[in-house]
Amino acid sequence: MEYNTTRNHLEIREYGRHIQKMIEHLLTIEDRERRQKQAYVVIELMGVLNPHLKNVEDFRHKLWDHLFLISNFKLDVDSPYPIPTPEKLRAKPDPLPYPKRYPRYSHLGKNLELVIDKALSEEDAAKRQGFANAIAYYMKLAYNNWHKDTIHDDAIQSELNSITKGQLEFTNTPYVKAYRPQPERERGGYGRQQRGKFQQRGGGGNGGRNDGRNDKRGGGKFGKKRY
Repeated sequence: MEYNTTRNHLEIREYGRHIQKMIEHLLTIEDRERRQKQAYVVIELMGVLNPHLKNVEDFRHKLWDHLFLISNFKLDVDSPYPIPTPEKLRAKPDPLPYPKRYPRYSHLGKNLELVIDKALSEEDAAKRQGFANAIAYYMKLAYNNWHKDTIHDDAIQSELNSITKGQLEFTNTPYVKAYRPQPERERGGYGRQQRGKFQQRGGGGNGGRNDGRNDKRGGGKFGKKRY
């Protein structure tokens, strides 16, 4: 009996031990033509055992890469795709350059600075004015996101003048809904009001209902009629 501790390492566990043994058997076949045919058979079996790979783009290319990987790149067969190498497989990708953006006005962000540069380079007067109105609206919106008090349009225009050195001026009044904190509702107040209201309508609460019962039992105003 073989134990896993005495077996060799599984290169790709998703294919299992039997696929790896078949590929190891391919390494022992000396006839190249026969080895090539058996390699195609193993590829088909690998696709059947892993049907989810069919949804992957170029899944057959991936199967052939796995075939060479399981054989530790020792299998000598012809592949319809470029044969991978250990150096290419273990090569690390180049690090992605992190964008270094240093906005001049941190509270407005770098994107608004790019929009302002775009507006300053615009030659059409109508588009330039539209840029100015949109920039003023965003500046007021950004201010209201972080402050509870409303900001006057003169303050927006003053800051826009300092940023653009007086080259942009908005014409319309940017309307942004101001933040108004809602008053906290007293917990349980609604229920107490309703209970008090129902007590008044009931004519004294439980006492009124008990009096009605006593009248019925005692033959009061609405006593049982006798024949």
